[in-house]
Formats: sequence, C-alpha cells, structure tokens
Amino acid sequence: MSQPSRRPGREAIKEQKKARKKAQRELRQRQQAEGLSPRPSPTLSNGKSPYQTVEEERAARVDATDQQLKVYRAMLPVLLKRLSKIPDLRQPRKVRHKLTVLMMYGILCFAFQMTSRREANRKMTLPQFEANLRLLFPDLEQLPHNDTLARVLSRIDVAEIEHAHLDMLGHLMANKKFKRFLIASCYPIAIDGSQKFARAELWDEECLQRKVRSKKAGDQEPSQEPGPPPAQQYYVNVLESCLAFQNGRVIPLLSEVLSFNQGDSEREKQDCEQRAFQRLAQRLKKRFSHLPIMVLLDGLYANGPVMELCRQNNWDFMIVLKDDSLPKVWEEINGLKVLQSENRWHHKWGNRRQQFQWIKDIDYDYADPLTGRKKTLKLHAVLCEERWEEIAPGRIEVVVKTARHAWLSDQPFHRHNVHERCNLGARHRWGIEAGFLVEKHQGYQYEHCFSYDWQAMRGYHYLMRLAHALNVLARYSYALAKHIRHHGVRGVIAFVRDTLAGCWFSDQELVRIANEPCQIRLE
Repeated sequence: MSQPSRRPGREAIKEQKKARKKAQRELRQRQQAEGLSPRPSPTLSNGKSPYQTVEEERAARVDATDQQLKVYRAMLPVLLKRLSKIPDLRQPRKVRHKLTVLMMYGILCFAFQMTSRREANRKMTLPQFEANLRLLFPDLEQLPHNDTLARVLSRIDVAEIEHAHLDMLGHLMANKKFKRFLIASCYPIAIDGSQKFARAELWDEECLQRKVRSKKAGDQEPSQEPGPPPAQQYYVNVLESCLAFQNGRVIPLLSEVLSFNQGDSEREKQDCEQRAFQRLAQRLKKRFSHLPIMVLLDGLYANGPVMELCRQNNWDFMIVLKDDSLPKVWEEINGLKVLQSENRWHHKWGNRRQQFQWIKDIDYDYADPLTGRKKTLKLHAVLCEERWEEIAPGRIEVVVKTARHAWLSDQPFHRHNVHERCNLGARHRWGIEAGFLVEKHQGYQYEHCFSYDWQAMRGYHYLMRLAHALNVLARYSYALAKHIRHHGVRGVIAFVRDTLAGCWFSDQELVRIANEPCQIRLE
C-alpha cells in the first residue's frame, strides 16, 4: 500500500506564505522599536511604462540623453587635452581620422556598451546614430572603423590613456566633488586582482601561464586509470584600483596588467599581484603625491613589505586579517586583548548589533625580502563581531546570524573613529568586487580581449575603464537619478543608446544639448 503524500497542498502553501510575510513584518517592527533600521535594497520598478503618450516618452528620452551626455561633455575637454598629447606615429598623408577622434570613438563604444568591435561597426555607423553623434560631438566628423582604432592602439603609448583618466579624476578632486564621501579625510582606494581572460594557446609572450587539469580528469575515482596530463593555459591578470566610496560609488582608477616579462627570471618566477602592487603603488604615488589616501586591501596583502610601502608613501591603510595569516600577530592580539579590555564599543548599524574591540601597539617583526634584515612595524588591530536576525528560508522561525571581521591599520582606533574606518571604509573594499561583476557581466565585456595584440588589448582595457568611470559619474548625478530609479543603470544606458539610434530629436534640440553649459553634481 502506498504511503500518503507529505507534500503540502495548495492551501497549506498559501498559509505558509502568509505566515512568512507576517513573521517578516513583525521582525521589522521589532527591529525598528529597538532602534535597528534594515538597509533597503533598491529594486527596479515592476510597473508598466510611466509614459502615457508618445510625446511624454519623447520628452523623457530627450531629458535622459541630455543628462547622460552632459557628464561626457563636461569631462571631454580635460580628456581631449591630455589625449591630444599622445605622439601619433602614423604617416600624416595617410591619416584620415585625428587621434583624438579615434580615442573619443573608443570611449563612446564602451560608454554605450558595445559588446565587440563588430557590433560597434554595425550599430554606431547606422546613418541616424552617426548623424546624431556628429551633432552632439562636432569633433566626430566621421566615425572610423574599429579596426582603425585597433591598429592605432597597437602603435601608440596606451599608458597615456590612463594618464588622461587620472587627469579627469584629478580635475574632479581639485573641484572637491568627492569631499563629502571621504573616510577619515582620506580618499579610500581599494586594490585587488582579477583575471581578464584565458586561452589554450600562447598568443603573446607577455601572457602568464599555469597548468590546469580538466574537470573530467579531476573527477575520476582513485581506482581508475590516470587521466590526461595537465594542460598549459595562458591567461591575463590585471591588478585594479578603484575609488571605493560608501553607498556603492566605485570609480575605476588605475590598472596594472601583469606580464610574464615582469617576473623574476633568475628564480623562474612569473609576475604576481605582490610585484604588480609595487609598480601600481609607485605610479599612484607619482600621480597623486600629496593626496591623502586610505588603501583598502584583502588578506593577500597582510605582510610587512606592503605595509612598509604604504607607510613610506604616507598612506593610511585598512587590511583584512584572516584567521590563518600572521600567527605571531594573532598571538599578540590574543595576549593584549586581556590587558586592553576597556577598548570596546557596542554599536547598532542597519539591522546589525556590533561589538568592536581594538588592540593598540602590536609589534610585527618581518624580514626584509631584499636585505634579509629584521624589521619591526607598530600596528593596530580591530575585531568586529556582529549578529543580526532573519527569517529562515521557507520557514517562519527567526534565526540569528553571526559574522566576525578583523582588520590591521597603521592608525590607532577609538570609539569616535572605529565606525567610520570599519563600516564606512574597510567594509566597502567589497565595492571593487562589485565593480568586477559589473564590468564582466553587465555590459563592459571585461573578459573580451578585443585584440590579440598585447598593446592594443591594454589600450581597449584602459578605454573600457575610462568609459565605466564616466558612466559611474553619470549614474550618481542628481539630474539622472529619476531615470535610474525607473530604468536601472543598464536600462538608462540602453535607453539613451536606443534614443540616439532613433528619430527622437530635432536638429535644433541636438544643437542645444551640444551647446549647453555642463556641470556635474553628485548626489
């Protein structure tokens, strides 16, 4: 005889959903009564189009395009001034497009999120799209072929594109556009590495290499015959840096592409993130020599040479301290916690109850990698234990979640700065991870190489990061906020791109937009 089914029926499922919503509502009310305020997660509108007539839609499209392009046009004078200084190695008699036109075209390709060179050729040269772009950007006399851009990038010094990027952000810093978002009066800069793409063949001598085993071979039982030997894989890694402000304002900064030839040939070691960090830090210090900087790093950089370099550059730092790293430092922390038991503070942040404990004056000994001499650094640590309540998935019971964080810093902590340095600064190091997610999967084609010439590949990467920075500035501008709330970030870019490709403008409106004064106001 068959057993009766234990699967809940339709009515039971409805009752469970009602009970779950009721439990969630009661939990929110109790948290608010206790002074906890869960941070809302923004979501796209689920309603129908707010435009009732074609005229309303046209007005919205014109306004969104106007506000988006104002940010581009506000930054273009600074960018073009710097890009015009790039030496052009082409034969003057054969030049059809000025170098600044090619650079502007490359930036717009990524700003409008073209997925490949072929798509840019196909879509951006549509007659209506090209006519609108020429009226908005008079320097674009004629759109070039993307292969022309690739050939030019393979011959010029593409590092100059990053210099233009830094000049643009330096211009905004000089105008105090980011003053309200500083952490401890410093610019928070997150640094982390990311893989760009990998191939089975060695397409350039600069590629890094590793051995990978196929999933089939890795999943075999020990009793089975051994699978094929590991295959060589050639890949490109990039060490990225971003301005990681609170509330998600993550603006791309410098990129350091790892190169096989930058490794240690004597010890047969290829390039790595630690070596790339030294080069990136040198470039960052050279460009922003007097800028107050707080470096946000993950546990990979919790070592003496990195912290010593930050101190030499007069940079503040917040570095993740993992449980299995720097055992001598953990011994100091566990010993000093008892002696400094008064260094505690309880805090409510969002829907979380936090307990901070900071430990001052930790002696960290390490050997200098070049000389082998012993050095000592004076560090400070902070531990954060937090808990919060949630409704268990698929149930109505309240469960308590916990988390634990630890950071190292060169500055001492106290109750007046621990929230700012940890919650508003160090925790937003994850913003750079969110930036990678956006660039890889939300329109910027981070993992697409665009060219198998190493120099051109780097040039396309720098143009992509520059375009992403422009779109971030537009996303957080006051004038575009209402369109972002309805369409979302990618939706607004597609909205503007489709508007430029259609017949929504009159020539007079385009000329007006092109001649209006531009000013960036960040919300």
